[in-house]
Amino acid sequence: MIDLTGLSTESRNPETVDLDEMTPLEIARVMNREDARAVQSITEVLPAVARAITWATEALRAGGRLIYLGAGTSGRLGVLDAAECPPTFGVSPDLVVGLIAGGEGALLTAVEGAEDSETLAAEELDAIGLGAADIVVGLAASGRTPYVVHGLRHARSRGCKTVAIACNRNSAIGAEADLAIEAVPGPEVLTGSTRLKAGTVQKLVLNMISTATMVGLGKAYQNLMVDVQQTNEKLTVRGQNIVMEATGCDRATAVDALQEAAGHVKTAVVMVLGGMDAKRARRALEASKGHVRAALAAGH
Repeated sequence: MIDLTGLSTESRNPETVDLDEMTPLEIARVMNREDARAVQSITEVLPAVARAITWATEALRAGGRLIYLGAGTSGRLGVLDAAECPPTFGVSPDLVVGLIAGGEGALLTAVEGAEDSETLAAEELDAIGLGAADIVVGLAASGRTPYVVHGLRHARSRGCKTVAIACNRNSAIGAEADLAIEAVPGPEVLTGSTRLKAGTVQKLVLNMISTATMVGLGKAYQNLMVDVQQTNEKLTVRGQNIVMEATGCDRATAVDALQEAAGHVKTAVVMVLGGMDAKRARRALEASKGHVRAALAAGH
């Protein structure tokens, strides 16, 4: 049985012992104060986050994948981050993968016993063809979830780089990983409800890892999403706006460039800034491995 004694995520918060007697505004205020602590707790682990970003960038450049592994809220956050990478960065759904104990059904309904399995994570990792080029990031607020502990252990045995994200120090998942990111936001407003501050911490760290990794892969120019997928009217207009922001051109020019570039925002940006046609812009981007600045430098 997992021992949760002494874990800050399971401790009672002295600021909220009278939670059931507070007014809605008082509850909102105390939650807001505690959320600020969650954000601040990440500051001291930023060097570890940066190392995880470096490893993830290297793994994806080498043909590997970024794989998130978690149960409950932690698993859902990993799946969410993975699901948002294709539309935001134009990558394949297979590049960033989220695995949750209990499978897709666990996204909506708790699957009894799944997070306690010592074999399920290994089976699921093998089912998606885990290889040494992949990097596996295990998430668990408590840092003790067996599904994640044994998943990370299995990943290391296959030669993968491994990262653990927990909200308690000296975590069991941290001991199984090559790198431990252990930001400690302290006891929850509602005792043990780690969907709150601990969930916030994990979401913020995942935001950093996926965003900075994609920037490192050339998925941004300046601070613009130049690989955004135009899958609806809003995103089509956003694509035009990005070309306009990046180049200073008018909308008509952006629309024409995007049409010639078959809707590829990054290609359109290089076309307008570099004075190139679509074919030449694509060649420049290919040579620069997708980095707009390098493509423009090579084009000149």
